[in-house]
Amino acid sequence: MTFDLSLTMESIPKMLSGIGTTFELLFLSLVLGTALAIVLLLMRLSGRWFLVGPSMAYIYVFRGTPILVQIFIIYHGLPGLEFIRDSIFWPIFREPFGCALIALTLNTGAYVSEILRGGVLGVDKGLLEAGAALGLSVRQRFIYITTPIAIRLATPAYSNDVISLMKSTALASTITVVDMTGIARTIVAETYAPYEIFLSLAIIYLILTWFIQKGFGLFEKRMSRYMVK
Repeated sequence: MTFDLSLTMESIPKMLSGIGTTFELLFLSLVLGTALAIVLLLMRLSGRWFLVGPSMAYIYVFRGTPILVQIFIIYHGLPGLEFIRDSIFWPIFREPFGCALIALTLNTGAYVSEILRGGVLGVDKGLLEAGAALGLSVRQRFIYITTPIAIRLATPAYSNDVISLMKSTALASTITVVDMTGIARTIVAETYAPYEIFLSLAIIYLILTWFIQKGFGLFEKRMSRYMVK
């Protein structure tokens, strides 16, 4: 088997033309998923059974099933329901990009919620007791003590989830979304050279992963700048 370097060099710019779609999926699903995760976290921490129960069930379902299956259910299943077609959400569900975005958002919300909860539970109770002794209310302790520390504690796991989410955006190509992976699949169908194309795509994702890791590394370093070494 020979490696066609010229084909690789020709294909990389074509695949990079889909990086905008990849980043759009990553950014939107990350922002929406994180917002959803915060809501789920507050439900878990509320102590009220009618909020804790649904949030735990939601997290269990979306963490316990493959993201690819979730994408297929949303793309192939929900648009077939009449009340979806008659709702204001139909413009989202009728497009492959919208279905992929919904699936990635729902999945991300479940995982990030547990990451954030781990950060909250990792806050030293002695700090909260000290805050109470200073006269801070429960809300003030959560905002000024728990939140900054929880963010720092959750950052490593959150960065891993962002990388995982970036790789999961490639699954959107299975429902005809034209991202980098979708373009790569098209090139492979035309050239019958999967080795060169997918190896090049893997290198692109590795480079993106490196930048994400470095970015979060700098953020984590800044969040920990006041800690005693």
